[in-house]
Amino acid sequence: MLPITIDEIPDEIKNYLSTIHSIRFPTQGYTLDVGIIESNKGCFALKRAKGEQFTRWLHRERMVLNGLAQTSLPIPTVILFIEQTTQKESWLLIDFLEGETLRMALSKEKNKEKREEMIFNFGKLMYQIHATPCPEELKYEQSWLEEMLIQAAFNLEHYQVDGTQDILEKIKTTIPPVVKKTLIHGDFTIDNVLVCNGMVTGVIDWSGGAHGDPRYDLSLAIRPKPNAFESERDKQIFLRVTEGK
Repeated sequence: MLPITIDEIPDEIKNYLSTIHSIRFPTQGYTLDVGIIESNKGCFALKRAKGEQFTRWLHRERMVLNGLAQTSLPIPTVILFIEQTTQKESWLLIDFLEGETLRMALSKEKNKEKREEMIFNFGKLMYQIHATPCPEELKYEQSWLEEMLIQAAFNLEHYQVDGTQDILEKIKTTIPPVVKKTLIHGDFTIDNVLVCNGMVTGVIDWSGGAHGDPRYDLSLAIRPKPNAFESERDKQIFLRVTEGK
């Protein structure tokens, strides 16, 4: 079964697109349905969220993208956002960014210098995000970490999650020292950065964007994965831009 059929797409989106020529489906996680649409108006990405938790995430992503629209960050532009409260679904239409995920590009690249250039550009992108002023609407009333712990407790009680109460309590007792907050992506991984010919073309999936702890982005970025950050060399290349080297 296809993740999204044309008949399911809200009329407001179909009217905007005029004629839909095709929909293809990139490899995705399990939280959203994503289709790449070719239409008379051009190429777009369409996201659908189902259920309270994931529709809330998609609503947040729309807000983050709109808040960052006037920055120089390589992010998608929001075209339309539709909430269907009866069906407990929401839809987000954004422009399509060319490129493949950094994970895919690294897995295929055999040239050492080109591979290291991609990792360096990945680090450069993180630095650019953290140096971008955070819009007021993306700031929480309490600290970012307090908000994350509140959300974690809520998700643990109301949804199926990977964590446990014991892990949550352990985190609460091992809170790291406070650092200066910056704009963060909130899920800064090699799966959410797009590249073409070794150059960054976009960063996607912004539902975690906030005024938060930059160490969170860093920890996700350099977490060891197949063909990436399995060696200290990769980490050193990534951190060169932040160390001024």
